[in-house]
Order: sequence, then structure tokens, then C-alpha cells
Amino acid sequence: MSKVPVLVTGGAGYIGSHAVLALRDAGWDVAVIDDLSTGNKALVPAGVPFILGSVADRPLVESLLRERGIGAIMHFAGSIVVPESIEQPLDYYRNNTLASLELAGAAVAAGVKHFLFSSTAAVYGEAERVPIREEDRTEPINPYGASKLMTERMLADAAAAHPFNFGALRYFNVAGADPAGRSGQAGKGSTHLIKVAVEAATGKRDSIAVFGGDYPTPDGTCVRDYIHVSDLAAAHVAALEWLIANPDENLVLNCGYGRGHSVLEVLDAVDRLTNLPLKRVMQGRRAGDPAELVSSNARIVETLEWSPRLADIDTIVGDALAWERKLPLPPAS
Repeated sequence: MSKVPVLVTGGAGYIGSHAVLALRDAGWDVAVIDDLSTGNKALVPAGVPFILGSVADRPLVESLLRERGIGAIMHFAGSIVVPESIEQPLDYYRNNTLASLELAGAAVAAGVKHFLFSSTAAVYGEAERVPIREEDRTEPINPYGASKLMTERMLADAAAAHPFNFGALRYFNVAGADPAGRSGQAGKGSTHLIKVAVEAATGKRDSIAVFGGDYPTPDGTCVRDYIHVSDLAAAHVAALEWLIANPDENLVLNCGYGRGHSVLEVLDAVDRLTNLPLKRVMQGRRAGDPAELVSSNARIVETLEWSPRLADIDTIVGDALAWERKLPLPPAS
């Protein structure tokens, strides 16, 4: 399997930066494009070419793809906050769907053969069953999930009409940080539970809100399938290898561990690791939050050369906590 040059969009962001690390560690030629609207250039490893710009800038992207001989794109750039998507739906369709349309158009024009897309479990909406399988109904209940599903369908149609294949990786809840401390979640105003919890544990917040205690789950709080960001990055490398080895096929995979943890179980893990109980503030349900999102990960384990290495919740929380204690990052140059 030949290693083609890879463009990582959103490579200065949380998940994208970990994918860059995984690609570099595996010997791939990588370049990053990011508009730094939420990313931090300090997360891009030294020596990785960095282009400041938007994936919606088709002339810029097409020129970049041609100049660097890019053979594959890993597309992470976009907006990802569910409550914000409900308040600002048009921004999400612009930043996620329309920007992806421009990127896909540039890829086709420049002859890129492989396109790996950062999708989400939010495409499923309220799950018909748990664990959720890839063939289950996709009916998003928020604009974030809808914007991602539209992009999946667009890529499937484009792949049927043009000589490239695509993979859509449907993430469940991504958390943790690079175990070697090279990257982690650095953005401000996060709504992700583990990030918020470790901020509270390190004194950056006074308390943590628990949204809803009356869900039909064992302890009444939402249940999510948390995947370590470094395991997810490794899955991207394995998926890219699969796309290159199977140029006439596409790939849609859940990315999770196949088991869930409730909000309270996650907070208990933080308490265990710090020996200092967090102040928990119960609030009402948050719009757009399903009660339970847990993956079936049978397909990804069977299809790719990949298996979880960092699946313990204390490991995920511990790596996130270690990273949080290192922040703030130095100013980006």
C-alpha cells in the first residue's frame, strides 16, 4: 500500500491535530489547512506545512491540492456544537455542508482519489435500538447531525459519478488527549462533558452542570459511548489505508467502543482521579440531546486493521486531565 500525500482540513483543531500526529507517526506526508476560527496553530507539529485558509475557498484549495500532489483528504474542518447548531442552524449548513461541497468540488477537479470525512453519531437522532448499527435509520434531531448527514450523501453521490472513493467515520463522543502530551482539547467554551469536567477539576470552573436527571437510563442521566481521541486518530489512518487498498468501494463506520457511560459515571471517574468531588448542579434537559448513544463497533473492528487500545474511562479522563493541567497553550506564532 503506497502512502500518498494527505491534506488534513481542520488540522489545528482537537481531532484533526491528533490525526496529523497519527499520520506523521506512521510515516505519511501531511499538510494542514485551517482557518483558525476554533483551532490553534500551536497544535500543528513542527515541520508540517500549514496553510491558513478556509476549505470553502475553492481556488485556494484546488491550487493547494495540485501543487502538493495530494492523493487523499481527511476532512475535519467544521462546526460541532449541538446546542449552537439549534440556535444558529444556517451557520452549520454553511460551515459544514456548503464548505464540504466546495472542498469536494476542488478534490474532484484536482484528481484526489480518496476522501475521509469526519461524521458523527448525531446522524442517527433518537436511536431505534442500542447499540446503534451503521444500517440503522438516520433521522437527525438537530442541525449539526443534519448538516453532517447531508455531506455524507453528497460524497456518496459524488463518488458514484467521479473516480474517487470516500469514507465517513461516525464518531460517538470523542474525549481524552494524546498520551504523550503533544495535543489535546484547547478551544474555549467547550460543551463536551469530559472537557468541561476536567476544567472544573482544575479550578477553571466553579461547578459542572448536569443537563437532565430524568432520562430513561439507569441513573437518569444521558449515556454516551466515549472514544479516546488517539484511538480515533488511529482509526483514521487505518480507514485511509483501507480506502487506498479498495479504490472501488466506500466506507461508512461507527467509531466507538460499543459500551456507554452515563454523565454521573463520568463525573465519578473525575472524582476518583482527583480525590476532590466536583460540585454538580442539576439542570433541565438540553435541547437536541438523545437519552442514549452507544455504538455497535463490530463493523470497524472487522473491516479495519484497528482495535481499541485506550478504552478504559479512567484512561480517557486521566489523559484529558493531564492535558488540562498543562494549559493554557503558549501563544501561536
